[in-house]
Amino acid sequence: MIMIKKLSDAYVTQVEKIQLCEDQIEFAGTPTEFLNDASDTTHLHVIKNNQDVIGYFKLDLAYADKYDFCPENAVGIRAFVIDKQQQGKGFGKLAVSALFPYVAANYPTYSQIILTVNCRNKVAYECYKKAGFQDTREKYLGSPAGPNYIMRGHCK
Repeated sequence: MIMIKKLSDAYVTQVEKIQLCEDQIEFAGTPTEFLNDASDTTHLHVIKNNQDVIGYFKLDLAYADKYDFCPENAVGIRAFVIDKQQQGKGFGKLAVSALFPYVAANYPTYSQIILTVNCRNKVAYECYKKAGFQDTREKYLGSPAGPNYIMRGHCK
């Protein structure tokens, strides 16, 4: 069963063991970079399958302050990762689908989720679409890894 939990000390060791495919690191960074990025506006979360941490992501509460394409009532998703040993099993789609009720229940002031996905990252793009995100038909061109699709999902 897929669950989303806020990162706690109990999950750090499992997060450190997450492995990414080499070509995914440029899009999402490393587990160490993830663990070092917590702040008042960047909340770190883990994706669990039963008792095992199989992925992680960041909820960026200040996304609208950084990006013109993000409305004020939206939270941003960054660095969404599923361990490379767990990819291809449907966990990504299940975890992305779980984002909507999770954000609605735990961050009720936000009614939308916004993310960008690199135009070369076709697998992630399709995963987000299948889980309920819509392509806004706009592109974000400020990423060092190249152009990104801007995607939006509604929590309420």
